Amino acid sequence: MPRSTPKRLPAAEADLGGAPAVAALEDRVALEIRKFVSAANIFNARAAEKVGLGPTDLQMVHILQLQGPSTPSRLGAATGLSSGGVTVALDRLEKAGYIRRQPNPADRRSLLVALAPTAVVKLKKLFEGVQARGRRLLATLPERDLEVVLRFFEAMNAEQIGGDAQSGAAPRRVAR
Repeated sequence: MPRSTPKRLPAAEADLGGAPAVAALEDRVALEIRKFVSAANIFNARAAEKVGLGPTDLQMVHILQLQGPSTPSRLGAATGLSSGGVTVALDRLEKAGYIRRQPNPADRRSLLVALAPTAVVKLKKLFEGVQARGRRLLATLPERDLEVVLRFFEAMNAEQIGGDAQSGAAPRRVAR
């Protein structure tokens, strides 16, 4: 299907250099993704602050919600934190009542980290509004468009976005 004529972006929506740019449809989509990710990061930081957590702590809670119980090493790989950084974050989450550590039935040398049953209840109210708005917007799209959006995000998640900004590589572990 032919693409529409490139649209000239206002200065506020220009590339990182600040110059207005003529953008192809892919560029416009990429810009909207950047805006969404930025807004989501700010929203999550504020949500974390409201419940007395740091943004990294809340991200670990999200990972546990999405993936289920996990080992500390898998959490480190998912977050880019060093083993010491993971331990410190898990200590904070455990003290705040968000997680529990339990023996790993598959490997007695390691632990499994699981969300405490009350954790999701504590956070549910923070995310109800944004989830409802997202669902309302999705409900306005025809099914074929939803399928395209779904395929796009499945592909992005399969590529494990969030890697190194220069190369697109997986995030490197950072010492904390």
